[in-house]
Amino acid sequence: MFILKRTQGRARLGSFETPHGIVRTPLFMNVGTQAAIKGALSSEDLERIGCQVELSNTYHLHIRPGDELIRTLGGLHRFMDWNGPILTDSGGFQIYSLSGLRKISEDGVRFSSHVDGRHIFMGPEESMRIQSNLGSDIAMAFDECIEIPSEYGYVKKSCDRTYRWLVRCRDELERLKREEETVNPGQVLFGINQGATYKDLRCDHMDKIAELDLPGYAIGGLAVGETAEEMYDTIECVEEHMPAGKPRYLMGVGTPLNIIECVYRGIDFFDCVMPARNGRHGRLYTWNGVINIKNKKYENDPLPVDPDCSCPVCKRYSRAYLRHLFKAEEMLAMRHAVMHNLYFYNELMQKIRFELEFGDYGKFRRDFYEKFSYPE
Repeated sequence: MFILKRTQGRARLGSFETPHGIVRTPLFMNVGTQAAIKGALSSEDLERIGCQVELSNTYHLHIRPGDELIRTLGGLHRFMDWNGPILTDSGGFQIYSLSGLRKISEDGVRFSSHVDGRHIFMGPEESMRIQSNLGSDIAMAFDECIEIPSEYGYVKKSCDRTYRWLVRCRDELERLKREEETVNPGQVLFGINQGATYKDLRCDHMDKIAELDLPGYAIGGLAVGETAEEMYDTIECVEEHMPAGKPRYLMGVGTPLNIIECVYRGIDFFDCVMPARNGRHGRLYTWNGVINIKNKKYENDPLPVDPDCSCPVCKRYSRAYLRHLFKAEEMLAMRHAVMHNLYFYNELMQKIRFELEFGDYGKFRRDFYEKFSYPE
């Protein structure tokens, strides 16, 4: 159940109840694609850095170690020892990324595994069965993530097919939840809006999927090649057609500035691999912008990565030490950097929620633009 507590313009403060706890929105989901954060963070670490929702991927876990195996071990929560909510992506985006290895039909998608090349079929029913085996709290609908730009006629046909797939997802998940040995009978389905950057297709598709009265809705197929302004314009168009009483999830976005802007436009849920990926390459977020910790000027720097940060890394270690770890190619470098970046993102969302409840989000947005420069 989603409760909308307060608004400032389009920006929303709310909460969403799941079988594994209530989360406060807006929120950023920490991406553990294969039931692990890339950068050697554990589930215990996620608790320490303020993660509310962990996100894992249906496609990758189906490929390895196998969703049936995870089911026999009690589901994904027990498998990775994470007691908070989990969202599983349907695998549609990963199949999109395998464009040279897939074939799409009304039934679903036939593709080759990126691991061993074996032939796999996945459709709405298969995706729901895999996600049911994983036992996530939020299952994402199986959809086609459309390349941008794409021809209008193809995008329209794809949207129509994605809608039909969504109906099949809903029906199959409801059936699976009634089974005696289902891992998580409280699992809910979020539908996904598609339509590339064609506003009429986006809005028509949102109207159709909203009629299904699902527990939540996502905007998919953005941050795949369009400009930031095209993304924002698309979100503004779709947002007007999204049910006010349901959570809104923008898939795969984004930078801190993207999040600030998209909260301003009415989005509640976010996820992105960027903070962990950037951390693994030494690009660290601070409240004054992004720094490259590998730069020589940090060689003798005794300060923490960010003097204004309270993460476990900044409390104990210096920029000089973290730079040394990267230069020495120690695994600990990635772990510290990813932990810092994810803490930053989780704290950013906490600050956003505070401003929505007690402050002035418009002023916070303006101040953030002034402070969050990119000096490097």
